[in-house]
Amino acid sequence: MNEELDSLLSTEIWNGKTLGDLLTLDFLAGLAGNVLAALLILFLGFTLAGWAKRRITNISERYEQLDDTLFEFLGSILRYAVIAFSFLFVLNTFGVQTTSVVAVIGAAGLAIGLALQGTLSNVAAGVMIIFFRPIKNGDFVEVAGQMGTVKNINLNFTELASLTNSQIIIPNSEVWGNTITNYSIYPTRRAEWTFGVSYDADLKQAETIIRDTIMADARAHADPEPFIQVNNLGDFSVDFLVRVWCDSGDYFAFTNDMKRKVKEALDAGGVDIPFPTRTLLQPDMGKAES
Repeated sequence: MNEELDSLLSTEIWNGKTLGDLLTLDFLAGLAGNVLAALLILFLGFTLAGWAKRRITNISERYEQLDDTLFEFLGSILRYAVIAFSFLFVLNTFGVQTTSVVAVIGAAGLAIGLALQGTLSNVAAGVMIIFFRPIKNGDFVEVAGQMGTVKNINLNFTELASLTNSQIIIPNSEVWGNTITNYSIYPTRRAEWTFGVSYDADLKQAETIIRDTIMADARAHADPEPFIQVNNLGDFSVDFLVRVWCDSGDYFAFTNDMKRKVKEALDAGGVDIPFPTRTLLQPDMGKAES
């Protein structure tokens, strides 16, 4: 019986120590100290991680010109980094070789990366979008064939609200890998119309009516100077190309309103707006028009 007990106590259990070594009062006291130290390190690590993230995100809240999404991302990266180092300190407290742990984590990360290539491509694209900021929350954009207002950008996808207020989810790899049209990036835009008048119309009168109608609207900018010129002699009409600057927020309403107002002004001024006609030739009855 004693021999069996001695054999059990001499069995190596952990880190070169036998069961007999582990049952000593000094070892148990050291283990208890290590546990308390580990708990203290984790408490301080999580507290510091939360404080660091709040400090980073508060920077964007204090300055309106800074992008909230970017600083939220940087705050999250810093938080996870502090937590990761805290766990490494805990492992080191118990005598674990952290270099080997880091190597194992690296190998596991490589395997996971190969298995999740599609997901990681979205994450990589999300990082690029957040850092280079081709779009941001509140921008009205067209990307990957979809048009809408940016509501959220995270590491996996970009969320848009369409013109009908429907949610559109686009993977970040499609956002970063496609042409992006951002309608909100500049404060002003140039509206453009083509108005056709008949060949019999007084072109000077038509130009004056078009100019006065559009420039009377408060949304039209006089500087830069508007462009109104005949640019095409069509089959049925003389076409005016009109370009006028306006605020970006007014663009869609302004362009739509002017189509109706200019048409009504041309009608009131007696300027004909032609429509296509066809001439039919019949062998027996001669020429007939419709």
